[in-house]
Order: sequence, then structure tokens, then C-alpha cells
Amino acid sequence: MKKIFNLSLAAFLFIILMACNLINSTAQAQSGQKKPLVPGEQAPPADPGQRNFGGMQPPAGTQGQKPPQRLPRPEPKITTVSLDDLSMSDPFIYPDEKTKTYYLTGTGGRLYKSKDLKMWTGPYSIIDLTGTWMDGLFVAAGEIHHIGNKYYYAGTWSDHSTLIQVVPRRYNVPRNQTQLLVGDSPEGPFKPLVQEREFCLGPEDWDIIDGTLYTENDTTYMVIVHEWTQLIDGTMDYMPLSKDLTHRTAEPTTIFRASEAAWSKEMNSIGEATFGLKMPGWVTDGPQMFRTKTGKLGMLWSSWGENRYAQGVAYSASGKLKGPWIQEEKAFKGDNSGHGMLFRTFEGKLLFIIHHSEGNGPRKPQIYEADDSGDKLLLGNRYNP
Repeated sequence: MKKIFNLSLAAFLFIILMACNLINSTAQAQSGQKKPLVPGEQAPPADPGQRNFGGMQPPAGTQGQKPPQRLPRPEPKITTVSLDDLSMSDPFIYPDEKTKTYYLTGTGGRLYKSKDLKMWTGPYSIIDLTGTWMDGLFVAAGEIHHIGNKYYYAGTWSDHSTLIQVVPRRYNVPRNQTQLLVGDSPEGPFKPLVQEREFCLGPEDWDIIDGTLYTENDTTYMVIVHEWTQLIDGTMDYMPLSKDLTHRTAEPTTIFRASEAAWSKEMNSIGEATFGLKMPGWVTDGPQMFRTKTGKLGMLWSSWGENRYAQGVAYSASGKLKGPWIQEEKAFKGDNSGHGMLFRTFEGKLLFIIHHSEGNGPRKPQIYEADDSGDKLLLGNRYNP
């Protein structure tokens, strides 16, 4: 009888415990709270002296942890310098027809402007992220787009105090999101299109970088990178946006993986560490859509190849964003250059800007001529304004 009583008591206590857990889980779901993630064991560290992209990984926090107080970046001194004197990753040029001014931005989020593509004045501060999780954080791969009567700034922000996934013996995945800011001028100020503090344009459990905008059949899409650090084999994806660009109207669709390109190499196979870690995988970076004069739809994108960073091109067999996408067999430019984009001068000349590194030197923007008169994009000579 005593044994039956003990079993009944144990069963009763178990039911009470499960009910409490259910109540707590329901309360957390209703309040929007999530169980904090605890950083786990990561990939093996890089060998001493090994090639390493991105420096050492910042310390990982736990979800819900208040980020440390960030000091504001000092306002830079405005000067005028030549393009050759600039150091910048992921350069993007927006030619503004209204003012006949070229605007250069990229990783770092500052702005330079020029009338001749040779001498550039800046850097200007153009971003105001007050009241959002991005406030004080570093921005990567900034772009400027003109849609309707507004200017939109697409940039990627990384918050290492918030983890979205712990991949065992690989990586503690931080929150990375490409967000949209809006302004009345290409000179800003650019403020978040959605003012909610914790808003993310893409899925919150996705590691998303390098988003760019592309319009097809009156729908504006954001083409994004789903990071290889989370997936191992990085992907290129797209998601349709609402008319006002404030939210996605469907979940992202994957259109290709990095390993589908023969020129894209697995990182460990080429001796490349990332954030001080030996993480295996294939990288997707920096998409930009374009059409040749014959109507062929292409995408510029980057990865790592035999000579470190590399620029590639893929073409859509259907002529539409959904693809299928056919990868060029060889890199478009494979000499530690990448994250390139196309733009036209005010005289109609097609140009291609890219960042390039010599050895372990800084990333420097370079401009080349390009030819889109046929079905495939051709790279021309170095452009000298």
C-alpha cells in the first residue's frame, strides 16, 4: 500500500512539474521571451600564423543579455582624397541623377561623394539608429537604392551579445540581419524604416548578411546571403517585401548554394581560417542583380577561391529571380578581389567597382570598365577617370 502511495505521489508531482513547465513555456511565448542560449564549444582554433579572415571572434553573449555600453564613434574629419587613398570593404556607388553626384558607401557605413569618380569628399555620418538594437553597432555592406520618392539604405548589423543558434563544435551564431533604413536624400540622414526596437526584416533564427534590393514584376525583393557559418554550405536566397518595404510577405526561398560553383572552394581545403577558427564550409557573399543588354539576368556574388577572395557570376536560365541559376565555371575576378557591383556613369558608361587586397594589406576599392552588350558580362580594363 505504501509503495502504491509513493508511486501515486511521484506521478502527481511529475504532473505538477510538467504543468509548471508548460505554464512557464506558454508565458515565455506570450511575452516574447526566449530561453537564453549558452555559448558552446566552437571549431578548432587556427594554427599560429595561419591565414585568417575577420580577425578574432568577439566574445559571445547570451540571448536576452543587456549589451555592454557602446561609446559613440568619434565624428571623422572631412577631407578630399583620391579613390586610391581610400580603404574600404564592399564598396557601393550610387550615381544620383538629380545632383550629378556619385555617392560611395560600404562597410563602415560612412559616405563619400564625388563629381568625377576620382576625388572623393568625406567621410560623412549619415545613419541614425536611435532606439533600435542596431544603435552603436558596426554596419557592413551598405548600399543606397532609390525607389519611388525615397532613398533606402540596406546594411548588415551584427549583435554578438545575442545568439540565435549554437552549432556544436562549430560556431556560436550571433544575430546578423540586413535591415532597411529610409531617407529623403542619398546624403541621409537614414533612419530605420521600422521603428520597433527588436524588429528584424528576415527570419530571426537566420544568420543573414549582404542584402540587396531587386524589383521584378512590380514586387521588390531582398536578395540575401544565408551565412555559411550557420549552414556550412552558404546559400543565396530571396524574400518578397511589402509595397512599403516594411516587412517580408513570404519566407525566404533558396536559389543556389556556394558549392554549386566550381570556382568556390571549401575554406579548410585552401587553408583559410575565419574569426580565428577552422570552420569547414563554402561562402556566399555580396549579391547584386543585373541584366545585360540582351535581357540576360545575372548575379554578381563572391566566395573564396584558389587565390583567397573571389568574384563570381551566375545567370538565370529562366530570366527570372527564381532561376534555375547556372554558375560560371571560372571566377569573374579571382585575385583576392570581391564584393563587386555595377553602376553607370552619367554619360552611360558601365563600370564595376570592387575591393582588392594585396597580400595581407588593406582592402582598397578599384574601378574597372565592363561590357554588358552580349549575353554575358565581360570585365574590361582598369578605369582611370
